[in-house]
Amino acid sequence: MNRSQCHELFARLRSANPQPTTELEYASNFQLLIAVILSAQATDKSVNLATRKLFADAPTPQAMLALGEERLSDYINRIGLYRNKARNVIATCRQLLELHGGDVPRSRSALEALPGVGRKTANVVLNTAFGEATIAVDTHIFRVARRTGLAVGTTPLAVERELLELVPGEFRQSAHHWLILHGRYVCTARKPECWRCSIADLCAYPEKTVAFGLMPG
Repeated sequence: MNRSQCHELFARLRSANPQPTTELEYASNFQLLIAVILSAQATDKSVNLATRKLFADAPTPQAMLALGEERLSDYINRIGLYRNKARNVIATCRQLLELHGGDVPRSRSALEALPGVGRKTANVVLNTAFGEATIAVDTHIFRVARRTGLAVGTTPLAVERELLELVPGEFRQSAHHWLILHGRYVCTARKPECWRCSIADLCAYPEKTVAFGLMPG
């Protein structure tokens, strides 16, 4: 996809949703960080169901650390990999208190040093909490970017770098939100709904007109 097509693609996504944001529920940077850690290999819906009660009872790193792993596990036991996530969340809370005064750090290196935080999680926090123009590449974005022709990298990091190079600056802040929502609700993995896609004519996916009922032209 060339730069002109890329600009048009994001202009259309912006027109349909001028202020996209995460669907995770949170009331502080700390809660956002925990929600994103919990969302790995889980749906935002399942995370929100768990964190509504969790954040009401333990809204701060101090309160969550006081829960301990076992009690925290009781709140999140319907989320995939919950025991490992409980261990990471408790360790992260301890590290936030010991090294950062209970605040979520703003640097990538400090974020990625937290247990359970990788590049994708750090990108989400930097973007959503601190307004940085990062692009967090999850499975939805990886699929949509490669399917449309926005990026052709074979790893999330390669796709992230291609998108940062290609996406115009005016769209970069919200780009990953638009792409993840598009992948979640329109450009789905098994049955992309090309017939109602606002960017179908810009998309390089070769099967869309044949397999999903779009009329050429």
